[in-house]
Amino acid sequence: MKSFLNEFKEFAMKGNVMDMAVGIIIGGAFTAIVTSLTDDLLSPLIGLFFKADFNNVVVTAAGVDFKIGAFIMAIINFIIVAFVLFCIIKAMNKALTAGKKPEEEAAPETKVCPYCKSEVPVDATRCPHCTSELEA
Repeated sequence: MKSFLNEFKEFAMKGNVMDMAVGIIIGGAFTAIVTSLTDDLLSPLIGLFFKADFNNVVVTAAGVDFKIGAFIMAIINFIIVAFVLFCIIKAMNKALTAGKKPEEEAAPETKVCPYCKSEVPVDATRCPHCTSELEA
């Protein structure tokens, strides 16, 4: 049991797990901000057209209430969060690749024999297939 707890402690203290935990906490806080934006600002603005808070817009069919306003506000909430996360990830990827130099193409390791058209090593002086002398 002690080794199990030590193994769990080692796992929990790894950098990736801690980074993920911080990301989840910040994501939850950011989601709360966006939810407040949609519920407290956008919903009343859209609700001006319905003469009621848009979150409270309900469509009744066959005696069943469909909370269409709350559903649409959840979709708007998701789109805002997804767009902001997309922008953050795009900026991070750009920042990570900004300092890197483009990889240079590796020098060719083979050349083609002009006589038999076989591939031979670049530093070869004779073709191993047709035994012709090759130019340097």
